[in-house]
Amino acid sequence: MDITIHVTFLPHDDPDASLAFYRDTLGFEVRNDVGYDGMRWITVGPAGQPDTSIVLHPPAADPGITEDERRTIAEMMAKGTCAGIILATTDLDGVFEKLQAGDAEVVQEPIEQPYGVRDCAFRDPAGNMVRIQEVR
Repeated sequence: MDITIHVTFLPHDDPDASLAFYRDTLGFEVRNDVGYDGMRWITVGPAGQPDTSIVLHPPAADPGITEDERRTIAEMMAKGTCAGIILATTDLDGVFEKLQAGDAEVVQEPIEQPYGVRDCAFRDPAGNMVRIQEVR
């Protein structure tokens, strides 16, 4: 089979803050920015990888979600336990410095993990875990 990852979704609770983080701090391209009924979906992706995107979405947009589930999602986002993504770079220290200078919430400085990767971790403005691994 020939399968690739095309799009993944991460929730946001502040579209402007999320846009600033992914565009200005991480340097991702904005591919789409759509508003509807007071909500906003922002599609971003790494430069040079037009077939891979992240859709930053309002978690309340799913019509099948109950009010209790919306509250649970909001609580999980506030704790940073709702969603996450792992990115990769050949320059982990340089990316870490840029993110740290951009006031991203540092969860873990670059470290050699016992399972064989070197990585660091941040939270985006919505609390999503963003881990960045070093490509060797």
